[in-house]
Amino acid sequence: MDSQMMRDRITLLETKRGLLVQLLDQPNLGTLRIDVNQALEEMDDLIDEFKKTFPASA
Repeated sequence: MDSQMMRDRITLLETKRGLLVQLLDQPNLGTLRIDVNQALEEMDDLIDEFKKTFPASA
């Protein structure tokens, strides 16, 4: 997998992150809220690590 393909996948991941944020806003989520919150945290960590490893200027 080349760096451009990874950048494309991270971009796709960033766009799909919004769906989890919308899901988190649902009042009837119950205990699933914990899992959604954890998924958001892990996605944010992954995106941050990717940006540190592969800066946009590279």
